[in-house]
Amino acid sequence: MSNEYNLMPLLTSTPYGVLPIAMVAATAKSVLQVATPSTTDIEVLGWGISFNGVTSTAVPVQCELFWTATGATVTAQSPAPWGNAMQPASLCVSGTAATGINAGTETAPAAQVNMVDAQFVHPQSGYAVWFPEGHREKVSVSSFLRLRVTAAAVVSVIPWVVWKEPAV
Repeated sequence: MSNEYNLMPLLTSTPYGVLPIAMVAATAKSVLQVATPSTTDIEVLGWGISFNGVTSTAVPVQCELFWTATGATVTAQSPAPWGNAMQPASLCVSGTAATGINAGTETAPAAQVNMVDAQFVHPQSGYAVWFPEGHREKVSVSSFLRLRVTAAAVVSVIPWVVWKEPAV
């Protein structure tokens, strides 16, 4: 049996809400990262992103959802149960070199990148996709699922990803 989880940047104290991640102009940043353990793989169910841009003529933001053998250094954040609050905790544990948000140090993939989805998204807009059954990416054990964003101008972002584990 598999369980479903999600990760999005959240405030961990009052007022307990979504934490938009600030981007630096023309700088790639992993805004989300899910580290799979050596004991289980995951299956990506869907992902999304939205921006708070103010200029209608702004350059689109490059968004890449991929998995690879290398991770970024992130702010640790635990995944949340998706759809069933009574399920066990995710095996994709939080940590600065594991599952988290808002990379402080972006690490270029040192190995093959397995691209799940890539989009140009207008910074006054958003993008979301729920992958159909039978067409969902499986992320292997001991890997990193990363959502990396590159914006031409300063903008804040709210990203999310939903997965199930194990990917059976």
